[in-house]
Amino acid sequence: MLTTDQIKEIIPQREPFLLIDEVEELVPGERVVAIKNVRADEYYFKGHFPGQPVMPGVLIIEALAQAGAVGVLSVPENKGRNAFFGGIDGARFRDMVVPGDVLRITVTLEAMRSRGGKGHGEVVKVMADGTEKKCASADIMFMLM
Repeated sequence: MLTTDQIKEIIPQREPFLLIDEVEELVPGERVVAIKNVRADEYYFKGHFPGQPVMPGVLIIEALAQAGAVGVLSVPENKGRNAFFGGIDGARFRDMVVPGDVLRITVTLEAMRSRGGKGHGEVVKVMADGTEKKCASADIMFMLM
């Protein structure tokens, strides 16, 4: 398991734009499972939407990409590099994400090369009883610089 501080050693994002809190599982270059605790004091809830706070879909996808970046940048030969979006395909949103939700973000890296690659990610809400409800999914492409 990786803490927030350990995540910061791998990816460059910082608050308020660091959108994953911990990593439960990491197989460098293959698979990542990260957790995002959605807090009521997140900056974007002030305007999205007043009276009915909802996490923006683009930030859900960004959280997914950050989890993927941990998987890519934890490969020893990628240390010190950055992963940038190269594309997003097939993004689907199935349920709203609101304050208090706990998200489990799973990214499976399907192809990696020296200059980039792709992966598939899924975001689920972990309910109080331990069940999961799918919120979003997408295929992401990345470039390494």
